[in-house]
Amino acid sequence: MSITSKPGCNDVFEHGAITVDDAVKNILNVTSPVKGFCKLPLRDCKNRVLFEDIKSPIDVPAFNNSAMDGYAVASSDLPSEGTLPFKVSGTAFAGKPFTGKCESNECVRIMTGGIVPESTDCIVIQEDVNVLNTETIEIGAGHKKNQNIRFAGEDIKSGEQVLTRGEFVKAADLGVLASLGINECRVFRKPRVCFFSTGDELKSLGQVLKKGEIYDSNRYSLYGLLKDCHVEIIDMGVIEDDREAIKQAFLTAAEGSDVIITSGGVSVGEADFIKPVLQEIGTMDFWKILMKPGRPLTFGRINESLFFGLPGNPVAVMVTFYLFVLPCLQKLSGRQNLNSLTFKASCQNQIRKRPGRREFQRGIASTGEDGRLRVALTGKQGSGILTSMSSANCFIVLTEERDLVEQGEEVDIQFFEQIG
Repeated sequence: MSITSKPGCNDVFEHGAITVDDAVKNILNVTSPVKGFCKLPLRDCKNRVLFEDIKSPIDVPAFNNSAMDGYAVASSDLPSEGTLPFKVSGTAFAGKPFTGKCESNECVRIMTGGIVPESTDCIVIQEDVNVLNTETIEIGAGHKKNQNIRFAGEDIKSGEQVLTRGEFVKAADLGVLASLGINECRVFRKPRVCFFSTGDELKSLGQVLKKGEIYDSNRYSLYGLLKDCHVEIIDMGVIEDDREAIKQAFLTAAEGSDVIITSGGVSVGEADFIKPVLQEIGTMDFWKILMKPGRPLTFGRINESLFFGLPGNPVAVMVTFYLFVLPCLQKLSGRQNLNSLTFKASCQNQIRKRPGRREFQRGIASTGEDGRLRVALTGKQGSGILTSMSSANCFIVLTEERDLVEQGEEVDIQFFEQIG
């Protein structure tokens, strides 16, 4: 009598599994930005998402000003050859403009940021003049109209749109907004994310482990990942492998969250209740993806909350979070640009692979002596070896059609900080 094998994690091709790209597309198609906003002081807008377009109420700069320390003169007075003397009729400081009149063959000493005096249209830097005495300088040929002048509205014109709804506010954006005199902005509210682990073998830190028990590392990895996403975090701890307990946890989580994330219990074991409970009280879009690690991932909805049932293996948790949860949270946050950057690098290892699934190996990317990117594996790549993520700074992305990668071949890499 022979045993008929059922589809499993080691199968490269599997009925009902979808591609990584289709999984992302499906998730984003059912994800909409959260409703609601809050108005925050400018300093608190860093790492938030703008709820509205920002238009400038003023010109920046607001006036013609000097880009250098030097002397303001009328270009029509400048010599075409040789040198000419100019009388220094006063000084223009930043914030303290020259209020007199600059006559023909006169100049005004001007500091960086100072208003360009009327009747002058050229700044000759101080290094290019000869100082004859406290009242007279000498200027030579070779200077032209408008040199070293920053014109009103050169950076931003009044009424111009400077930032767009859905932009993630960076440090430089705070500076831009401050230069416009804007001291508060409307931003999307933070998505609320509820998460918990499942498994009778999981114990919290501080507890003494019994035989067969392990510490729950996934919740700490997820917490760290969520902290970087600038969301409201609700940690529900560890839920036992009990169908009713998991059902109640789902219902509780769905009451006050936009997203529910679990780790573990999404496979087909006797104690894996995530999938059947989700089908009972919610909807399930898919639960198998053609990828490694992270094949068993359940995505669906419970009431108004989006649901991600991540695998239990520590590396698979982080890989699937980066690939699927992160873009979902970014779209929920109101962000518009969700593109991930991919780079080419020379692979320093031979990597065995069979066509059919997309694989995400953990790598350390660096710049070689030739100035090109290179990448090396972090060591053993099992989905339970969390140190392979801890020591990595990127994924080595091997597409579905790719097979054996020889040492020195070019591969695609995605830096963790560039994902999403």
